[in-house]
Amino acid sequence: MRLERLADGALWRIVLATPKANILDMEKTGLLCSYFAEAREQPGLKAILLEADGPHFSFGASVEEHLPGKYEPMIRGFHRLFELMLEAEVVTLAAVRGQCLGGGLELAAFCNRLFAAPDARLGQPEIALGVFAPVASVALAERVGLSRAEDLCLSGRSVSADEALRIGLVDESADDPGRAALAYATEHLLPRSASSLRLALRAVRSGFAQRFRSRLAAVERLYLEELMSTADAAEGLQAFLAKRDPQWSDR
Repeated sequence: MRLERLADGALWRIVLATPKANILDMEKTGLLCSYFAEAREQPGLKAILLEADGPHFSFGASVEEHLPGKYEPMIRGFHRLFELMLEAEVVTLAAVRGQCLGGGLELAAFCNRLFAAPDARLGQPEIALGVFAPVASVALAERVGLSRAEDLCLSGRSVSADEALRIGLVDESADDPGRAALAYATEHLLPRSASSLRLALRAVRSGFAQRFRSRLAAVERLYLEELMSTADAAEGLQAFLAKRDPQWSDR
């Protein structure tokens, strides 16, 4: 993970730097939390670009950290990241190549604008492991509508960049999404007042922020208190780590 300060500090570029998977484990989530906590205190900061080294944006959260004894701090820490993104009130852009899955897609889709390369594949495959994606369950419908969010969360399928653009999951397709995102920031964000941008972002996201906070708290309880006590959640995660097909008991 690295943080690059561009445009005299008015633009930050945060890079996931552990290719090829760029797994969002607790250590990386903690770093992202620290960056957004710092961003909250930078009055001249106008935009943050999230990008990744290597051929893929992120395969998502660490499956090992979903196991008993680890999943509660992992889930709470991951959800804290999104609260800090809201609190920072800085415009966020995501530039995606290759696989953008699970927690990686939750992070990218939470940004204000998502740029994707033609080779991008985006999905919420958690259901294939017997679990679900709490942030996507709450926030994805705000971006793509309820029926499309249900499709992605319940089927676990990945969509191409073209389909993602068509359904509104992606805002712009570009051969070099990082360059496209920087061009957008340079033309549309850097000439603006940082304080006005923050207040405009608070205004446009105020209803969403209220709904997100309220609903995520309830979904987090559902995940921690009910889902993770089921036999199939344990089976799905263990089967993934063992590289075998899960044997569902439907319990």
